[in-house]
Amino acid sequence: MGNVTIVTWRRDTLLPVASSTAILELFSGPGEWTEEDYYFLDGRGRLVELVDGDIVVQPRPTSTHHLVLGRLVSSLFELQHLGAVGLAPLPMRLWPGRIRQPDLGFMLREHSGRIGKYWGVPDLAIEVTTAETRDQDRGIKRADYERAGVQEYWIIDPEAQTAEVIRFGDESCSLGLDSTLTSPMFPGWSLPLRTLFAPQR
Repeated sequence: MGNVTIVTWRRDTLLPVASSTAILELFSGPGEWTEEDYYFLDGRGRLVELVDGDIVVQPRPTSTHHLVLGRLVSSLFELQHLGAVGLAPLPMRLWPGRIRQPDLGFMLREHSGRIGKYWGVPDLAIEVTTAETRDQDRGIKRADYERAGVQEYWIIDPEAQTAEVIRFGDESCSLGLDSTLTSPMFPGWSLPLRTLFAPQR
């Protein structure tokens, strides 16, 4: 079974336990991960995504990330009459072999058939970006969401205190601290960025 470097007691018997290197040899290599492999790992509680046969492990969120995300969730939960809110960790299958986990998603009621144990393509995807994820959020993830048919994509940046509202096939905009989040999907709804980014009391 490869390198055996650890020994443990179990039922009064010494049993060999494989090293981490030996265990890793049991898994798929780069570019070889399948959706079945992915869902096994996802079930272990880590925030992971599947991209072109590779597993992408996302960084653990910070307290600021949680604060901003919590305010978004609270506000969007007021719109449950229009659809469903999905909060990571929740795999969203964009197309075969491409599974993303946006921080937050919204599925309009007319597309509720896309929701099962996991989600299909959401109508709205939201990423609360960090220095570690900013490039992928604005690059490959933006391209993925557009290709998949997501209607809107919001990139919320707590550090810069900005929000990029990308409406694929329509006008997009970058909002500063004195602006307010709105969406054609949510008539009458709004969220001031000063409220979203306010310090914790």
